[in-house]
Amino acid sequence: MKLTLSQRLSVVFSVLLLTCSGASAWLQIRANDLHQEEVVQGLSQGLAEHIAHNTALMDAEGLKADAVRRLFGQLMVVNPSVEVYLLDTDGRIMGDDAPAGHLKRERVDLGPIHRLLDGGPLPILGDDPRSSSGRKVFSAAPLSADGRDQGYIYVVLLGEARDRLDARVAASAVLRTTLWSMGLVALLGLVAGLTAFGLITRPLRRLTDAMRNFDADAEPVTPVPLTPLPTPDTRDEIAVLEAAFGQMAGRIGEQWRTLTQQDQERRELVANISHDLRTPLASLHGYLETLSLKTDTLSDAERRRYLAIALSQSRKVGQLAQALFELARLEYGDVQPVLEDFSLADLVQDVFQKFELSAEARQLRLSASLPQLLPVVTADLGMMERVLTNLLDNAIRHTPPGGNIEVELRRRDDKVAITVSDTGPGIPPELLENLFRRPFSFSGPRAGGGLGLLIVQRMLQLHQSQIQLLQREGRGAVFSFELRAAGK
Repeated sequence: MKLTLSQRLSVVFSVLLLTCSGASAWLQIRANDLHQEEVVQGLSQGLAEHIAHNTALMDAEGLKADAVRRLFGQLMVVNPSVEVYLLDTDGRIMGDDAPAGHLKRERVDLGPIHRLLDGGPLPILGDDPRSSSGRKVFSAAPLSADGRDQGYIYVVLLGEARDRLDARVAASAVLRTTLWSMGLVALLGLVAGLTAFGLITRPLRRLTDAMRNFDADAEPVTPVPLTPLPTPDTRDEIAVLEAAFGQMAGRIGEQWRTLTQQDQERRELVANISHDLRTPLASLHGYLETLSLKTDTLSDAERRRYLAIALSQSRKVGQLAQALFELARLEYGDVQPVLEDFSLADLVQDVFQKFELSAEARQLRLSASLPQLLPVVTADLGMMERVLTNLLDNAIRHTPPGGNIEVELRRRDDKVAITVSDTGPGIPPELLENLFRRPFSFSGPRAGGGLGLLIVQRMLQLHQSQIQLLQREGRGAVFSFELRAAGK
């Protein structure tokens, strides 16, 4: 049977709790036994010495057997839990009052006796003569006769009688009640622990359900609500994980929608570019075909006119292909700006010279507002020339004859603001949203900006700048962007 993580953790917790409860009960019982042994040994530590000093157990002839039996019998009557033994100097048992067959040892280890006589910490356990391996608390004292050490008085303080009494008490109602009480306490602790554990792991189960229901391959129907990140000093790892997952799911959903939109824009871009290519290619093919079929019937003037039109259409196709290639390189990061310091005023004048003839042909006026002491900027000179060229080319193509095109430079904090404006018809409101997303045509159904504007936007993004369309009364299209001043 497969268990969930919460169930496995609950089982482990239960086993650990029961194990700890059992270990705690055993340690408590063991501690009580050690405490009892220490108390008994401390209270009876002088018993053996008292017997040795006040009882004549040996004389010059040796051990007085009658005296030993009489003393041992009296002690057993007074305190049935004690057992008295007489040891020689090697630890052999020389006298006892044990019933026949109860004595299991012939010798007692003298090491514990010496530690007791030297005042070692209690309790000290010595060999139990009535057990082959048992050890019990004891009292001991050296036994002397005629000034010579003859052996030891060895008194086991918790003897067989005590063991039999402990066995009866172990089966009594008191012990059963104690064990039942301990079991009940352990059960209540287990229930309380599992309840608390369930409350603690509830965020983990909630996170598990959220992750199980999350399908990264499907369209997110509704945005995943973002859980606010906990404060930096929070110690709830599950809450931090839940908040992080919520943010991750939200970002994935947003990225999915962005990719979907970009894919749609790519499809529209391909369709629009195909439309833009179809017209000049069809015209180019038509005129070339006419020249090929009617080369003998056409006059020199007609032949030159057809060739001029074909060359013009060929240039349009080449310009469009070059723009697409340049846009693709910018989109995929193949181009990085080479920064250098230069004067924007000089660049504007150079670009104006490129458009003087075309502006005069369309009866347009080019003007520039170039303030004094304008700082130089740090940018890619070639890219900035292309940006100004595209903006002026758009302005010239969409400004009616007699109009004005102006480039204004102005310092703004540690940047230089560049504004290109014209007196044309401006940008229709329905094109504003997608102005920098895909190509447009004022006369066609497509909504968006031209390839030139897309290239401008990508180049400025490489310079951490953005192009903006401003609304100015009495002006047509007004584009503005900023460049960082040198040394800033």
